Amino acid sequence: MTASETVASPKKSGVFSLRAILAPMLAIICGMIMVIMDGTIVNVAIPTLVELFSTNLITFQWVITGYTLAMAAVIPVAGWLTDRFGSKRIFLLTIILFTLGSALCSMAQSIEQLIAFRILQGLGGGMVAPIGIALVFKLAPPERRGTVLGMLGIPMLVAPALGPILSGWLMQEASWHWIFLINVPVGTLALLLGHKFLVNDKGRNSHPLDYVGVVLAPIAFALLTYGLSESGNSWSSSTAIAALAAGGVLLLLFIIAELRHPYPLLELRVFRSSPFNRSIVMLWIVQITLFGTMLLIPMYLQNVRGITPFESGLMTLAHALAAGIANPFGGRMFDRIGIRPLAFIGLSLIAAALFILTSITTATDLFIVIVSLILLGLGTGFTMMPLNTHILSSAPPHLVSRVTPLTTSTQQIVISFGAASLAGYLTSRIAWHQSASGHSLKSEAMGFADTFLLAACIASLCVGLSLFLGRPQREQIKQSERMKGE
Repeated sequence: MTASETVASPKKSGVFSLRAILAPMLAIICGMIMVIMDGTIVNVAIPTLVELFSTNLITFQWVITGYTLAMAAVIPVAGWLTDRFGSKRIFLLTIILFTLGSALCSMAQSIEQLIAFRILQGLGGGMVAPIGIALVFKLAPPERRGTVLGMLGIPMLVAPALGPILSGWLMQEASWHWIFLINVPVGTLALLLGHKFLVNDKGRNSHPLDYVGVVLAPIAFALLTYGLSESGNSWSSSTAIAALAAGGVLLLLFIIAELRHPYPLLELRVFRSSPFNRSIVMLWIVQITLFGTMLLIPMYLQNVRGITPFESGLMTLAHALAAGIANPFGGRMFDRIGIRPLAFIGLSLIAAALFILTSITTATDLFIVIVSLILLGLGTGFTMMPLNTHILSSAPPHLVSRVTPLTTSTQQIVISFGAASLAGYLTSRIAWHQSASGHSLKSEAMGFADTFLLAACIASLCVGLSLFLGRPQREQIKQSERMKGE
């Protein structure tokens, strides 16, 4: 009997044991934890890497943007690939791509090489989570999937908090190469466990792939992101204008192609629902604000305040811990009171934290920064998961199964836009203050304060928009039935 058959046999015989699926679950968790952790591990290292590679922030942000855009490009095709070739085979391939990309990143000799290898990482990492979740559903019977998915929540909670701390420690005690090399042993373990213990499904015939969407989407979003990053230097830049114009044309062609395709890469017909539109646009704006802010804070702490990467990683832990505390509470309250009050409270906390950060200087007490991080974390916990749940509830029932690839991939794209936009704005504001007052830490701190002000204004806009969120009709029905039962 093979290892795959050993794992599958308890489910087939009607006897389920958590112990029986521990090995395949460990393979999935190893894969997910290194991918999720990699999304935050680079943030703390940005100031050091910008200096080591003799580049600037606008160029370096493509290390992050290239990674997220690559992830966005492959997420929608994950389902098609697993249907055609089998989930185990594609899962192992994604682990190989991500691990190989990580090893190559550690050997990069130039910023261009680092960007290219991060794109390879993203092509592998983008499919790990959706395929991993699908594999979990195959491992457990329906009545035990909640328990098993709870185990899968470990990397989602641990990895974002672990990334900045591990990055800071490795930068301080070893070298920058290890923030990427750390993925090699984890990826190898996931590969070995997955090869031995994951169920070997052969795949089946699938619907035709939307090749036009696969080609147009990444190019359009890359051009738009590039145009936004270039506009940080000057909105009148011919390069920025050309990139934005070309990206806009390709985006329009992509939308037309998706609406006409019977099996589109992204199901854009869901945008015909106005409640869905309000919810997802708000989520995008919140993510631009949050991701951009968590990109800026380690840079301020290291560049302006002069603290070590490890110390800045420890400080950002306050955000992850606060979000972890608020997240379960937000989920329970969503079932009782709906999205509107939760979004209003959460976004108000985020806006308050960002307005506090607008007053930062070269001598701001670091306790104030920690308080801001805690408020950001609480706001994130109250807002993000309830808003994602509300989006799924707002989608037309017949399109719900197609919403997850859409929301997941567009979130990665929006994160790319956020990184490019805020990095460009920060660079331009620092340059403006330096031209007026000379090159100094004071000018740099003022540039950060201006950028946090922009983020605070965006968050305040979301606070107002949250008042227009309503409970979807089918959620109203469920709540009425629940209230009658009580």
